[in-house]
Amino acid sequence: MGNEQSLLFSRVLTELTLSFHIIFATIGVGVPLLIMIAQWAGIKKQDEHYILLARRWTRGYAVTVAVGVVTGTIIGLQLSLLWPTFMRAAGNVIALPLFMETFAFFLEAIFLGIYLYTWDRFENQRKHLLLLVPVAIGAGFSAVFITIVNAFMNTPRGFAVLNGELVNIKPLEAMFNPAVPTKAAHVLLTAFMTASFILASIAAFHLLRGSNHAYHKKALLLTMKLGAVFAIASAVLGDFSGKFLAEYQPEKLAAAEWHLETTSEAPLVMFGVLDDDGKVRGALTIPFALSILAFGSPNAEVAGLDQFPVEEHPPLYIHYLFDSMVIIGVFLMCLSLIYLIGMRFKWKAVSSKWFTGLIVLGGPLAIVAIEAGWWFTEVGRQPWILRGVMKTAESATVSPNVDVMLYLFTVLYVFLAIGCVGVLLRMFKKNPIEKELSDRALLRKGEMA
Repeated sequence: MGNEQSLLFSRVLTELTLSFHIIFATIGVGVPLLIMIAQWAGIKKQDEHYILLARRWTRGYAVTVAVGVVTGTIIGLQLSLLWPTFMRAAGNVIALPLFMETFAFFLEAIFLGIYLYTWDRFENQRKHLLLLVPVAIGAGFSAVFITIVNAFMNTPRGFAVLNGELVNIKPLEAMFNPAVPTKAAHVLLTAFMTASFILASIAAFHLLRGSNHAYHKKALLLTMKLGAVFAIASAVLGDFSGKFLAEYQPEKLAAAEWHLETTSEAPLVMFGVLDDDGKVRGALTIPFALSILAFGSPNAEVAGLDQFPVEEHPPLYIHYLFDSMVIIGVFLMCLSLIYLIGMRFKWKAVSSKWFTGLIVLGGPLAIVAIEAGWWFTEVGRQPWILRGVMKTAESATVSPNVDVMLYLFTVLYVFLAIGCVGVLLRMFKKNPIEKELSDRALLRKGEMA
């Protein structure tokens, strides 16, 4: 296998691993906060349904965390195996956040085990709820520390380059690089949003199948409320992300918007097809919107791809990744707001089968948006693995066995996916909410007797 093939298979395997892992990582970051909110609501309202929401969500969350641990470990392994030049050069620069991520995960895992074990062991449920606080904190900081590594790859800081080596290392400057605020906030908010719509999708699925249980109705209302809040917050943050790209990664913004020539009063281009002659056809164009997104002024000049060497242009298909992410985000935000307004004013339409079906679709679409967002982040940085310092082609392994690794890991991910889905389905099918409520009622009668 030649070096070009090794590079190709290394990129494909890394993309496959990240794409698989990001689903479980997103659930792992987003769900603990939702469990906290559900249990807090149950304690405040003295409502058994919300307490059971927290309990059942925690069981499913524990399964996904187990899979996330496996795939997260694989990512660490693959960084060293597939990108050895990058890890040799930059490993000591980004070692601190990687090290701290391990402690954040330990905090999450230890208290998750205690939280699971101590159900029904506290007379005061508020004390039990406190055990979930370090779980949520650990999950959040775990995501932040890993995002810091990714942010460093996009805006590298904290070192000097001497004879191709990174010297004069300043770990804290590398950690707190310019990309961290927007990227870390975006990862957290979209994780909360995605988790909300996944859980809303599950509740809506039960209602669509004919269940009329109050448990599922309360689950849907709670998750759609949270989904709306986090979707709006993500949209606001998207504006800051656009301004960050305009300042620090203008070539990425230009490629995402097919902004080929530097102009003022730049329009935002959605969809369309880019011809071989460089003309955009069939696109939806929003006048002045790109200038506003980039600099907050409709008259601002936005750098086009003509300002950058052709060999440093990101792949132009990231335009569709950006469009997919934005359109799905707007759809989910509108869907949740319409549902909440409809419930407030008792519109029959929001309880109809077709609308409930749209909510069911919202969960998978949220996952697609997360995938599109990460592909956009990683592919949009190309051809750099460390922007402006090291190109991806320079850092890949030259091992002839990467194709075998790709096949083996693909089989592993298939087994993990089937196993995870099978365990979750079996867990909840054998213990439906009606049975669990009945069992808990019998347990309370026995305790009273």
